[in-house]
Amino acid sequence: MNEKYNVYLVSDSTGETLDRIFLSLKSQFANFDYEKKEFAFIRTEHQIDKIIKECTQIENAIILYTIVETKLAKYLASQSDKNSVPCFGVLGNLILSFSKLLNQKAIHKPSAQHVLDDEYYKRIEAIQFTMSHDDGKKVDDINSADVVLLGVSRTSKTPTSIYLANRGFKTVNIPLVLDQKVPEDLKSNKTSCIVGLIADPKRLSDIRRNRVALMKDQNQREYIDLESIQKEVENSKKLFKKNNWPIIDVTRRSVEETAASILKIIEIKKNQ
Repeated sequence: MNEKYNVYLVSDSTGETLDRIFLSLKSQFANFDYEKKEFAFIRTEHQIDKIIKECTQIENAIILYTIVETKLAKYLASQSDKNSVPCFGVLGNLILSFSKLLNQKAIHKPSAQHVLDDEYYKRIEAIQFTMSHDDGKKVDDINSADVVLLGVSRTSKTPTSIYLANRGFKTVNIPLVLDQKVPEDLKSNKTSCIVGLIADPKRLSDIRRNRVALMKDQNQREYIDLESIQKEVENSKKLFKKNNWPIIDVTRRSVEETAASILKIIEIKKNQ
Protein backbone atom coordinates (compact mmCIF):
# COMPACT_ATOMS: atom_id res chain seq x y z
CA MET A 1 0.00 0.00 0.00
CA ASN A 2 1.31 3.46 -0.97
CA GLU A 3 1.99 6.07 1.68
CA LYS A 4 -0.37 9.03 1.83
CA TYR A 5 1.18 12.51 1.59
CA ASN A 6 -0.15 15.77 2.96
CA VAL A 7 0.55 18.43 0.36
CA TYR A 8 0.50 22.06 1.49
CA LEU A 9 0.17 24.63 -1.30
CA VAL A 10 1.33 27.99 0.05
CA SER A 11 0.94 31.17 -2.01
CA ASP A 12 1.23 34.91 -1.41
CA SER A 13 -1.49 35.45 -4.02
CA THR A 14 -4.69 33.63 -5.03
CA GLY A 15 -2.91 30.26 -5.34
CA GLU A 16 -4.29 29.71 -8.84
CA THR A 17 -0.85 29.39 -10.49
CA LEU A 18 0.41 26.98 -7.83
CA ASP A 19 -2.72 24.84 -8.07
CA ARG A 20 -2.27 24.47 -11.84
CA ILE A 21 1.39 23.58 -11.47
CA PHE A 22 0.54 20.95 -8.85
CA LEU A 23 -2.15 19.57 -11.17
CA SER A 24 0.51 19.07 -13.87
CA LEU A 25 2.98 17.62 -11.38
CA LYS A 26 0.65 15.03 -9.84
CA SER A 27 -0.52 13.85 -13.27
CA GLN A 28 2.99 12.46 -13.82
CA PHE A 29 2.67 9.96 -10.95
CA ALA A 30 0.18 7.11 -11.30
CA ASN A 31 0.26 6.05 -7.63
CA PHE A 32 0.38 9.33 -5.75
CA ASP A 33 -2.00 9.20 -2.79
CA TYR A 34 -2.34 12.65 -1.24
CA GLU A 35 -4.50 15.11 0.61
CA LYS A 36 -4.19 18.75 -0.43
CA LYS A 37 -4.48 21.84 1.71
CA GLU A 38 -4.28 25.34 0.21
CA PHE A 39 -3.13 28.57 1.86
CA ALA A 40 -3.63 31.78 -0.15
CA PHE A 41 -2.46 35.35 0.54
CA ILE A 42 0.31 34.30 2.92
CA ARG A 43 2.19 37.54 3.60
CA THR A 44 3.63 37.28 7.14
CA GLU A 45 6.12 35.17 9.08
CA HIS A 46 3.43 34.51 11.69
CA GLN A 47 1.23 32.86 9.04
CA ILE A 48 4.17 30.71 7.95
CA ASP A 49 4.91 29.68 11.55
CA LYS A 50 1.36 28.35 11.90
CA ILE A 51 1.68 26.32 8.68
CA ILE A 52 5.06 24.86 9.73
CA LYS A 53 3.66 23.95 13.15
CA GLU A 54 0.77 22.10 11.51
CA CYS A 55 3.18 20.27 9.18
CA THR A 56 5.29 19.03 12.08
CA GLN A 57 2.23 17.49 13.73
CA ILE A 58 1.36 15.18 10.83
CA GLU A 59 3.20 12.59 8.76
CA ASN A 60 4.50 12.98 5.20
CA ALA A 61 3.94 16.73 4.89
CA ILE A 62 5.24 18.43 1.75
CA ILE A 63 5.19 22.18 1.08
CA LEU A 64 5.02 23.65 -2.41
CA TYR A 65 5.04 27.42 -2.58
CA THR A 66 4.89 30.45 -4.83
CA ILE A 67 6.11 33.37 -2.73
CA VAL A 68 7.80 36.12 -4.70
CA GLU A 69 8.85 38.35 -1.79
CA THR A 70 12.45 37.20 -1.27
CA LYS A 71 12.71 37.65 2.50
CA LEU A 72 9.47 35.75 3.18
CA ALA A 73 10.39 32.96 0.75
CA LYS A 74 13.75 32.54 2.52
CA TYR A 75 12.02 32.45 5.88
CA LEU A 76 9.67 29.68 4.74
CA ALA A 77 12.58 27.68 3.30
CA SER A 78 14.70 28.04 6.46
CA GLN A 79 11.85 27.18 8.84
CA SER A 80 10.94 24.14 6.75
CA ASP A 81 14.57 23.00 6.74
CA LYS A 82 14.86 23.55 10.50
CA ASN A 83 11.79 21.37 11.08
CA SER A 84 12.72 18.74 8.43
CA VAL A 85 9.67 19.45 6.27
CA PRO A 86 10.31 18.95 2.51
CA CYS A 87 9.72 22.34 0.87
CA PHE A 88 9.88 23.33 -2.81
CA GLY A 89 9.70 26.82 -4.28
CA VAL A 90 8.02 26.68 -7.67
CA LEU A 91 8.92 30.10 -9.10
CA GLY A 92 12.11 31.08 -7.24
CA ASN A 93 14.80 29.67 -9.54
CA LEU A 94 12.82 30.60 -12.63
CA ILE A 95 12.51 34.26 -11.56
CA LEU A 96 16.23 34.35 -10.71
CA SER A 97 17.20 32.83 -14.07
CA PHE A 98 15.00 35.30 -15.96
CA SER A 99 16.43 38.16 -13.92
CA LYS A 100 19.95 37.20 -15.05
CA LEU A 101 18.88 36.66 -18.66
CA LEU A 102 17.01 39.98 -18.91
CA ASN A 103 19.70 41.75 -16.88
CA GLN A 104 17.14 43.41 -14.63
CA LYS A 105 15.83 42.95 -11.11
CA ALA A 106 12.45 41.29 -10.58
CA ILE A 107 9.92 43.46 -8.72
CA HIS A 108 8.96 40.56 -6.39
CA LYS A 109 5.43 41.89 -6.06
CA PRO A 110 2.70 39.45 -4.95
CA SER A 111 -0.35 39.21 -7.27
CA ALA A 112 1.52 41.09 -10.01
CA GLN A 113 -0.12 38.85 -12.61
CA HIS A 114 -3.56 40.12 -11.53
CA VAL A 115 -2.86 43.73 -12.46
CA LEU A 116 -5.91 45.51 -13.96
CA ASP A 117 -4.37 46.23 -17.37
CA ASP A 118 -5.85 46.24 -20.89
CA GLU A 119 -5.37 42.48 -21.18
CA TYR A 120 -7.41 41.92 -18.00
CA TYR A 121 -10.32 44.02 -19.26
CA LYS A 122 -10.13 42.32 -22.65
CA ARG A 123 -10.50 38.96 -20.89
CA ILE A 124 -13.50 40.14 -18.86
CA GLU A 125 -15.14 41.49 -22.01
CA ALA A 126 -14.51 38.16 -23.78
CA ILE A 127 -16.11 36.22 -20.91
CA GLN A 128 -19.21 38.45 -20.90
CA PHE A 129 -19.53 38.18 -24.71
CA THR A 130 -19.12 34.40 -24.63
CA MET A 131 -21.67 33.84 -21.88
CA SER A 132 -24.29 35.91 -23.70
CA HIS A 133 -23.64 33.96 -26.94
CA ASP A 134 -23.72 30.47 -25.43
CA ASP A 135 -25.65 27.68 -27.16
CA GLY A 136 -26.73 29.81 -30.12
CA LYS A 137 -28.60 32.29 -27.90
CA LYS A 138 -27.47 35.29 -29.92
CA VAL A 139 -26.15 35.27 -33.50
CA ASP A 140 -27.01 38.72 -34.86
CA ASP A 141 -23.50 40.05 -34.15
CA ILE A 142 -21.62 36.88 -35.02
CA ASN A 143 -19.01 38.80 -37.02
CA SER A 144 -17.80 40.36 -33.76
CA ALA A 145 -16.64 36.95 -32.51
CA ASP A 146 -13.00 35.88 -32.53
CA VAL A 147 -14.06 32.22 -32.60
CA VAL A 148 -17.24 30.43 -33.66
CA LEU A 149 -17.69 26.80 -32.59
CA LEU A 150 -20.23 24.54 -34.25
CA GLY A 151 -21.16 20.99 -33.34
CA VAL A 152 -23.95 18.59 -32.42
CA SER A 153 -25.07 18.31 -28.81
CA ARG A 154 -22.43 17.22 -26.22
CA THR A 155 -19.32 18.00 -28.24
CA SER A 156 -17.93 20.22 -25.43
CA LYS A 157 -18.83 23.49 -27.13
CA THR A 158 -19.70 25.43 -23.96
CA PRO A 159 -16.70 24.43 -21.77
CA THR A 160 -14.33 25.02 -24.71
CA SER A 161 -15.91 28.44 -25.31
CA ILE A 162 -15.48 29.41 -21.65
CA TYR A 163 -11.85 28.25 -21.68
CA LEU A 164 -11.15 30.36 -24.79
CA ALA A 165 -12.95 33.34 -23.22
CA ASN A 166 -10.64 33.09 -20.23
CA ARG A 167 -7.78 33.42 -22.69
CA GLY A 168 -9.36 36.62 -24.06
CA PHE A 169 -11.17 35.27 -27.15
CA LYS A 170 -14.79 36.28 -27.76
CA THR A 171 -16.45 32.97 -28.59
CA VAL A 172 -19.84 32.04 -30.01
CA ASN A 173 -20.99 28.43 -29.93
CA ILE A 174 -23.85 27.14 -32.07
CA PRO A 175 -25.53 23.76 -31.67
CA LEU A 176 -26.27 21.83 -34.85
CA VAL A 177 -29.75 20.32 -34.77
CA LEU A 178 -31.21 18.19 -37.57
CA ASP A 179 -32.80 20.29 -40.34
CA GLN A 180 -31.78 23.54 -38.62
CA LYS A 181 -29.82 25.92 -40.81
CA VAL A 182 -26.73 27.76 -39.60
CA PRO A 183 -26.78 31.59 -39.67
CA GLU A 184 -26.22 32.94 -43.20
CA ASP A 185 -23.62 35.41 -41.89
CA LEU A 186 -21.32 32.49 -41.12
CA LYS A 187 -20.83 31.59 -44.76
CA SER A 188 -19.55 35.06 -45.64
CA ASN A 189 -17.66 35.57 -42.35
CA LYS A 190 -13.96 36.13 -43.05
CA THR A 191 -12.95 37.63 -39.70
CA SER A 192 -13.85 34.93 -37.16
CA CYS A 193 -12.09 31.60 -36.77
CA ILE A 194 -14.88 29.07 -37.44
CA VAL A 195 -14.27 25.53 -36.19
CA GLY A 196 -16.41 22.40 -36.36
CA LEU A 197 -16.39 19.98 -33.42
CA ILE A 198 -17.24 16.30 -33.89
CA ALA A 199 -17.13 13.19 -31.69
CA ASP A 200 -17.55 9.45 -31.99
CA PRO A 201 -21.33 8.71 -32.23
CA LYS A 202 -21.17 5.82 -29.73
CA ARG A 203 -19.38 8.03 -27.22
CA LEU A 204 -21.96 10.79 -27.80
CA SER A 205 -24.77 8.28 -27.29
CA ASP A 206 -23.30 7.24 -23.91
CA ILE A 207 -22.89 10.86 -22.77
CA ARG A 208 -26.41 11.80 -23.86
CA ARG A 209 -27.87 8.70 -22.22
CA ASN A 210 -26.30 9.72 -18.90
CA ARG A 211 -27.59 13.26 -19.31
CA VAL A 212 -31.14 12.07 -20.04
CA ALA A 213 -31.01 9.74 -17.01
CA LEU A 214 -29.98 12.66 -14.79
CA MET A 215 -32.76 14.84 -16.18
CA LYS A 216 -35.25 11.94 -15.90
CA ASP A 217 -36.63 12.86 -19.31
CA GLN A 218 -38.03 9.82 -21.14
CA ASN A 219 -39.10 11.74 -24.29
CA GLN A 220 -35.63 11.88 -25.79
CA ARG A 221 -35.44 8.68 -27.86
CA GLU A 222 -34.07 10.30 -31.00
CA TYR A 223 -31.57 12.30 -28.93
CA ILE A 224 -29.90 9.11 -27.64
CA ASP A 225 -30.54 6.83 -30.64
CA LEU A 226 -27.21 5.75 -32.15
CA GLU A 227 -28.41 5.82 -35.76
CA SER A 228 -29.83 9.31 -35.36
CA ILE A 229 -26.57 10.49 -33.79
CA GLN A 230 -24.53 8.95 -36.63
CA LYS A 231 -26.68 10.89 -39.08
CA GLU A 232 -26.20 14.12 -37.05
CA VAL A 233 -22.41 13.70 -37.02
CA GLU A 234 -22.24 12.86 -40.74
CA ASN A 235 -24.36 15.89 -41.62
CA SER A 236 -22.17 18.13 -39.48
CA LYS A 237 -19.02 16.80 -41.21
CA LYS A 238 -20.57 17.51 -44.63
CA LEU A 239 -21.43 21.06 -43.54
CA PHE A 240 -17.89 21.70 -42.26
CA LYS A 241 -16.24 20.30 -45.39
CA LYS A 242 -18.61 22.18 -47.72
CA ASN A 243 -17.63 25.49 -46.08
CA ASN A 244 -13.98 24.53 -45.66
CA TRP A 245 -14.14 24.93 -41.88
CA PRO A 246 -11.46 23.09 -39.85
CA ILE A 247 -12.72 20.02 -37.95
CA ILE A 248 -11.58 18.83 -34.51
CA ASP A 249 -12.54 15.41 -33.17
CA VAL A 250 -13.04 15.90 -29.41
CA THR A 251 -13.68 12.22 -28.57
CA ARG A 252 -10.38 11.64 -26.78
CA ARG A 253 -9.46 15.24 -26.06
CA SER A 254 -9.75 17.27 -22.91
CA VAL A 255 -11.20 20.79 -23.18
CA GLU A 256 -7.66 22.18 -22.79
CA GLU A 257 -6.37 20.06 -25.69
CA THR A 258 -9.28 21.11 -27.93
CA ALA A 259 -8.67 24.78 -27.05
CA ALA A 260 -4.93 24.40 -27.77
CA SER A 261 -5.78 23.07 -31.27
CA ILE A 262 -8.14 26.01 -31.86
CA LEU A 263 -5.45 28.49 -30.77
CA LYS A 264 -3.09 26.84 -33.27
CA ILE A 265 -5.71 27.27 -36.03
CA ILE A 266 -6.10 30.95 -35.05
CA GLU A 267 -2.33 31.41 -35.30
CA ILE A 268 -2.19 29.75 -38.75
CA LYS A 269 -5.14 31.88 -39.95
CA LYS A 270 -3.41 35.03 -38.70
CA ASN A 271 -0.21 34.21 -40.59
CA GLN A 272 -1.94 33.46 -43.91
